[in-house]
Amino acid sequence: MYERGLGLALSLLLLAAAHASIHEYSNGGFSPQMNAFSFYAGSEGLYAPSTTGNGKSFIKFDLLTFRRTNESASKHGEMEHITGLIEAIIFDIKDKDLIGLASYSGETALCCTPDLAKLEGCKQGHIIIRQSSNETDWPRSISFVFQGNDLETKTQPDTIYIPKTGMYNLYFMFCDKQLKDTVINGRTLWKNPTGYLPGRLEPLMRFYGCLSLVYIILGLIWFLQNVRFWKDITQLQNCISAVIFLCMLEMTLCYFEYANFNATGRRPVSITFWAVTFGAIKKTVSRLLLLVVSMGYGVTRPTLGGITSKVALLGIIYFMASEALELVENAGNINDVPREGRTLFVIPVAVLDALFIIWIFTSLSKTLEKLHVRKSFAKLDLYRKFTNALAVAVLFSVAFIGYELYFKITDPFNENWETSWIIIALWNSLSFVLLCVVCFLWAPSQNVTRYAFSDEAGNAFDEEELVALTGGIVKPKVNVSIKQDVFSLGEETEEDKRE
Repeated sequence: MYERGLGLALSLLLLAAAHASIHEYSNGGFSPQMNAFSFYAGSEGLYAPSTTGNGKSFIKFDLLTFRRTNESASKHGEMEHITGLIEAIIFDIKDKDLIGLASYSGETALCCTPDLAKLEGCKQGHIIIRQSSNETDWPRSISFVFQGNDLETKTQPDTIYIPKTGMYNLYFMFCDKQLKDTVINGRTLWKNPTGYLPGRLEPLMRFYGCLSLVYIILGLIWFLQNVRFWKDITQLQNCISAVIFLCMLEMTLCYFEYANFNATGRRPVSITFWAVTFGAIKKTVSRLLLLVVSMGYGVTRPTLGGITSKVALLGIIYFMASEALELVENAGNINDVPREGRTLFVIPVAVLDALFIIWIFTSLSKTLEKLHVRKSFAKLDLYRKFTNALAVAVLFSVAFIGYELYFKITDPFNENWETSWIIIALWNSLSFVLLCVVCFLWAPSQNVTRYAFSDEAGNAFDEEELVALTGGIVKPKVNVSIKQDVFSLGEETEEDKRE
């Protein structure tokens, strides 16, 4: 019963105003929670000192001030000793069952009532905490009191060292209804052995660093191939170059943003905004690249014709939806517990991703059919390989989505935070592999024109088929009348417009 009660408390988290692992509170109000009043002050994954680095993990109270109303303070005399109690409750999420207790009426209580004090021996007026069997001093409770008719009480700097790896939560709670309008100001500092980066993000910093180096290597290889065959570079290969550059930029920005976060404990909105923006641009351009390649751009058609505006519109909408989602997830966010309301931003991106997939495979089907009719066997083989790679990527994506849904449904309180970074790493790794496939299939070479668009629509075979049939000796091309050329090009243009 009390597990359900605390679960309700955790599901109604109030997000504190914060800029980084230095959690800052500005006139934060307390809300009713069962028979207590609570203020959610943060949640982060913290590593034990022995598992990572040589430093210590801790939560430090720094310059915290609680201010109550004049009405509440006036009810007490100046010489009274304790006239108000506020408790800071720190606990590992795995010990959530130790906070609160089921009362005789069957309801969960956070505060010790007179009845519970008689039955359970708890201290009346205090938050009910039972000690863990593994750590006798945990969960921790730290008391702050008002004295006499003082309006404010200030905390002295106090550091709580973390003994074991876990997802730690901090709540400020009280049981006295006279304090219900009390507000909190100040900050708390959360630090891992290696820095201020929250535990969930700490592995991602290393991952982004490695992936940025991998993208630089890929970009260098691609650049050397472009220099080597610069006379044969097509517009499609220029688009691939742009995607590689955006990927390098995104991963590098993410790494340095996390490195700055880890060193300073703050997450400047400007740095986060640009990292998120380049990420959204990269995702959009990558999907547009797959779409236009599937449509046969630069291979079976010189332009997209009448559907250019539709492709651009889809790209703009996707960029806006992706940007909004990334800003909600990252801008100013430091808690390891996912933000509420994220679903509202996930749904549009998921729908647009599904639309991209449907349009890509529909276009691939038409392109394959067109190449088969034209008997462009080399191009047909290229697109079959591309289709197979894309189909495998989609199957992996479906598996990732299933795993992610299972992970989140079975772990509502993020108890498995140490492995949650793998989901983000898998998506980024899949994007990199798919980009490598595109780079391999459309790599610059002296035979790149074999796969380029040709306006010689009257020929029964493309140049590559002539080379194959003549054993490497290309026969002179058959002259085609101007009238036939004009008719063929006009037909292609009309087809593009219909598509």
